[in-house]
This record gives sequence, C-alpha cells and structure tokens, in this order.
Amino acid sequence: MLIKKALTYSLLTAVTLVPWNATAVNRFSFSNLLSKTGVGEVATLATDVATSIAEGLLVKSLLEISAGKNQQALATVEQLIRSTPNFKLAHLIRGDLLLAQGKSLTSFGGTGDSISPEAIQDLREEARVRIERYLEKNSTLKQPNLIIAPNPQHKHVILVDTKKSRLFLYENADAGLKYMTDFYITVGKNGVGKFTEGDKRTPIGVYFASQKLKQPLPDLYGDGAYPLNYPNEWDRTNNRKGSGIWLHGTPSSTFSRAPRASDGCVVLSNQDLSALSEILAVGKTPVIIADNLEWLNDTGNLQAEKDSLNKAINNWLNDWRAQDTDKYLSYYSKDFSSNGINYQQWSEHKHRVQASKPKVSIDISNISMFGYPDAQRRLVVVDFVQNFNSPTLKNKMQKRQYWIEEDNRWKIIYEGSA
Repeated sequence: MLIKKALTYSLLTAVTLVPWNATAVNRFSFSNLLSKTGVGEVATLATDVATSIAEGLLVKSLLEISAGKNQQALATVEQLIRSTPNFKLAHLIRGDLLLAQGKSLTSFGGTGDSISPEAIQDLREEARVRIERYLEKNSTLKQPNLIIAPNPQHKHVILVDTKKSRLFLYENADAGLKYMTDFYITVGKNGVGKFTEGDKRTPIGVYFASQKLKQPLPDLYGDGAYPLNYPNEWDRTNNRKGSGIWLHGTPSSTFSRAPRASDGCVVLSNQDLSALSEILAVGKTPVIIADNLEWLNDTGNLQAEKDSLNKAINNWLNDWRAQDTDKYLSYYSKDFSSNGINYQQWSEHKHRVQASKPKVSIDISNISMFGYPDAQRRLVVVDFVQNFNSPTLKNKMQKRQYWIEEDNRWKIIYEGSA
C-alpha cells in the first residue's frame, strides 16, 4: 500500500494525474523497470537518458519516492538543489518530502499555501513531461517521420517536439542523422500554431536559427537569444503574422519554466542553451518545430519519398535546361506563388522568356531537404545554390523551393531566394 501511495505521488500524480491503478503502472513499464534494475541502479539509468545532471537527479529522486525510499529521495533532491538552486520543481519535491517525514506521500505540492494552485499545476506538468521522456527513452534509436536530408554545410539539425516539451539534437553524419542529445523546453502559453501577432503561440514549421543577438537583453531571455526566421515563406503565404520568435534562455532566478509559459518562443535552461551555443554560433541551423513528432523503426517509406523527390528535382532541372516550357511548368502547382506572382503570371513570364529557346547552363549544388510538419499534406522545403548562365544573364544565388505532393506527384508551390 505504501508503494501504491508513493506511485500516486511520483509517477501518476506527476505523469497522468489520475488515481493509482496497476494498468497505469504497466502502461509506463515502471514495474519492469524496478524489477530488472532495483532503485540502487536508477542513477546509472537516469544518466543514460538524462539531458543534464539536474534532470538525472530529478528522475532519480522520483524513482526513489516511487519505491518508498523517501530518505534517499530527500538526499538526492537536496543534492539537486545544491547543484541547481533555482530549480523550482526540486524545491517543491523537497517541501513535500519534509512535510511527509516518516509518512508516505499521497499528493503532489502539499507544502501549504505558499504556492498558488496555478504554479503547482505548472510544476506538475513539468514533472510529467520530464518523467515521460525518461520512460520513452527508446525514441533516441528511431528517426522522425519527416524527410530530413541536410546539405554538408548543416552540421546539425534541431527538432522540437512541442507536445513532449523536448528539443532533439541530431548530427549530420556520413551515414545519416545521428542522435546526439535532447533537452527539456518551454513553448507558448497558448500552445502552438501561431497565426497572429501577440497570440502567445509557438509556430509549427521549418525555420533557421540566426546567430546570437549581440545587443543587451532583459533578464527574461537568460543567457542569450537566437532569432528564428518566423514568419517564413510558407507562413507569409498562409497569412500568418507576428515576429520575434527566438530560441532563448531563462531568467537568472529560474532554472526552467513550465512547458507552456513563453510568449511563443522556444525556451531552454541557460545550461542547455550554453550546450547548444557552439552549434548555433554558425547561424542558419535548421530548426524543425512539430507538434507531436512520430518516431519510426523502419524508414523505408521515407527513403522512397526522398528518392521520388530527388527524381522530380532532377527532371525539373533537365526540362529547364532544355527550355521545354510546358514540361518545365508541369512541375509547378496551380496554387504556386512567388513574391506576389501567381501560377498564371509565372507561366506567361516563362513562355515569354523561353520562346526563343536560348541556350542556358544551370547547375544546382548543396541541396537540402526538410520535411515540413504539416498534418494536412506532404510538404518539403528544398534549398540549394543555383548557378545560372545565359546569353543575357549570369547569376549565382541561394534558392528555396517548397515542394508539395499533389495527386501522387511532387510539385513546386513556392519558389524564391533564400
């Protein structure tokens, strides 16, 4: 019975917020975890999946409470507070442990009236997403359900799963994406799907992080801020408004904020932001923000989609080189737009320019592909360097296209400079 009550506190009050039952425990595989390892080994297990010493100690304390080891949990959480004095969730757990000396824990945040119900709920949510991440550690061995093919200049790719309050860092390795680590994050107070200025929502899409802002910032932004290019081309096409979406840190008095607490930015602890600083310093780091990423064991279908898109890009390029205007235009969606030009205007322009079949030389290089997290359609952002030479024009530019799947064919729905 004591363990059942402790489980109510540490896992099910913090994770599911429903009364204890064996089905819920089995769903999180916690029984297997304890039977196979024992509480004495949880520090090592936590280290395997924790993104920092602080989170490792937090998970260890919750597991110790779950096993009825309250004194060990108190020692662990006090170690956590010594290393991270501004970790509010740790202080709440310590308060509960002190209040329940010699007893079992039956509630989360029972430290009295010093903390508002809203603040306790925020800390419950933080505990929930942190422990869920620990229990879902196998996702590090899988790939996200998005085409992600960075070019050699992109040494790393960042994926943000807003539902799990997690930022995943991947290295662009020779054999493909290689998982490096992941961090707890905060997103907008009102969730995701940014549409208007001031709606306090985090955008969903593919963005690129600029270099760290050099001007002094208020303490709210912690140790630094890296602007994202919101609104991007697809946002503007869909009339999404607003600006000032950044990756940034936390105030000096706070280790981490609640899962939903920002004005739309993606917020990390200052320690975690510092860990990313060298990666973000190069600028233009891809940042894919999705709501509930799907993780795959088998990426065969993704590879087939990638191959199909590569073929479409090559055919588009060859038809352009041949100045075969009708075939070239067949790769453009009727919903195409480019800086205010619609498909009809684009078609008329290309027929006029290519009427004399001028000899052209066109090469593209440094191609990257990033699947766009859109629940309604398959959409991929394609970037490349374009080198164009004709009798009347020579230029080299960074180009960006959005390819959409229409009637089982890849077509361009946006094109412009990047």
